[in-house]
Amino acid sequence: MKKISTLIFALALFLVALTFSLRELRNWELTGVQYVPPQEVGESEPSPVVSSQVEIPSKTSLMDSRETAITRGIAKIGPSVVGISVTQIRYSQSPLMSDPFWRFMMPGTPRWFQEKVSSIGSGFIYDKEGYIITNAHVVENAVDITVTLANGVQHSAQAVGIDEKTDLALIKIAHPGDYLAAELGDSDEILMGEWVIAMGNPFGLFSDSRMPIATAGIISSLHMDFGFKEPGRIYQDMIQTDASINSGNSGGPLVNSSGQVIGINTFIFSGANHSGSIGIGFALPINRAIDIIDELRDKGFVDRNYSTGISYRNNNPHTAKLLDLGSEVGVLVVGVKDGSPADRGQVEVGDLIVGLDGQRIETDDDIFTYFNLQDLKNGDQLTLNILRQEESKAMPIILGETVPSEE
Repeated sequence: MKKISTLIFALALFLVALTFSLRELRNWELTGVQYVPPQEVGESEPSPVVSSQVEIPSKTSLMDSRETAITRGIAKIGPSVVGISVTQIRYSQSPLMSDPFWRFMMPGTPRWFQEKVSSIGSGFIYDKEGYIITNAHVVENAVDITVTLANGVQHSAQAVGIDEKTDLALIKIAHPGDYLAAELGDSDEILMGEWVIAMGNPFGLFSDSRMPIATAGIISSLHMDFGFKEPGRIYQDMIQTDASINSGNSGGPLVNSSGQVIGINTFIFSGANHSGSIGIGFALPINRAIDIIDELRDKGFVDRNYSTGISYRNNNPHTAKLLDLGSEVGVLVVGVKDGSPADRGQVEVGDLIVGLDGQRIETDDDIFTYFNLQDLKNGDQLTLNILRQEESKAMPIILGETVPSEE
């Protein structure tokens, strides 16, 4: 009986050892050995082929995984962004001379005085010769302009042309060179909600960091019209973004995720304490701006020396009935200068103007407001919507100078 128990115990140990041996054999891997597939009959038996080295799968680097469309856009546009430092002449009223008593006591003392002030702004190179686009309010009345490039190098610059009405300016780096120009996008193809980047020199940080400052956001709205935001300036068709725009960002580029300039950062809405950006900023669309910039580069100014050649007065019920005009509102043409744009456009005395480019005209105030709020230039086309003997007509005229025909 004792022998049988010993035999059973030995058999159990053998089975356990065999089980562990098979399990380990199944988990074995022949590292560095590669087997070739079976060969056809008649060929020699396959033998193991030892690889010279074990292949290790490639890994994606941490930097590659952190790169996004935003970082690529910043890297692309960054070298073309500049910080602008300006010394300007400003006129201020003397606090003393605003008091009638002191004006009486010190007759002849000037009430206004000049002072030099420093200000900052942003811009971007749009031509390899060193032409820079910025806002007019950044460089107007400047006696000294210094631009800081993305590599920290500073150069003097001069104003080429300033257009206060559209708040655009063109300056040029004085030092000749081959500068990296920004790529311009198409502001007519902007998508609502797409990612954008505001680049520039907020609070003068560009000069400290020696590189443009970037903030990111989305396109919040399009085609925003503000009319006269400031005296003499018209802001229409503006791009709204929640990318942070602060003091010093004016004139810098608004860039899409492809690194293309689609707008020029211009102004913001701030809180009651004027603390800075609250996420409502506005940029001039680049398509609208580039026409102005090209004219500034060519002429140094934007030619708005045009006329229509039309004399007019308001319509009224009595005049409408007497002349059978077909409407009691509108503006009646009472004179057309010989050789004027209106004359060339075949506008006639007695025509009743009821619209300009499709906008309703009821009185001469509407005409005055229309011309003030439009960025019209010499050579632009204007369509008069008129009634002539109760027949509606659209009369296109090309704005320009009056050139009387030679007799």
